Amino acid sequence: MKKFLVIGLGNIGTEYVNTRHNIGFKIVDFFANKENINFQTVKLGDLAEIKIKGRTILLLKPNTYMNLSGKAVKYWMEKENIEKENILVITDDLNLSFGTIRIKTKGSDGGHNGLKNIQQTLNTSEYPRFRFGISDEFKKGQQVNYVLGEWTDDEKEKLKERLEVSTEIIKSFALAGLNNTMNLFNGK
Repeated sequence: MKKFLVIGLGNIGTEYVNTRHNIGFKIVDFFANKENINFQTVKLGDLAEIKIKGRTILLLKPNTYMNLSGKAVKYWMEKENIEKENILVITDDLNLSFGTIRIKTKGSDGGHNGLKNIQQTLNTSEYPRFRFGISDEFKKGQQVNYVLGEWTDDEKEKLKERLEVSTEIIKSFALAGLNNTMNLFNGK
């Protein structure tokens, strides 16, 4: 049975739950809720598992804080014997307008501390990632406040549809492969 590890990046703690930086957690939580599966607290995070059409999808929310995400990713890749081609890291991206999706096979960390740590820990920048646009609608010097800020009412209204699309991306990644998923969803 083929296994996939889908990692939603975020920060632990109730103060971060509805922040833009926690979109990775929000997406895997939404997927788990929709599929009626539960997360269990395990070593270095919370993990949920679902089997779909002969594939096993493990959803991981690292509890290491964003800038140490690589430790949890590497641990679960090794424990479950999952190749880097079968991981999908979900993260926020300031360089994309709100809700824009960009799926890539590799890339830079783009200044994102979670991706930076994963890249250092895995010693490669070649692993699939799913970037969710949060836009850059902040004043100079306000980036941290913006990223750790909560969604606007307008964003909250549009978020449900974007979360639905995100669940389809996770399924497509496991069932149709990365290239087909990129062709179907990039820029949507």
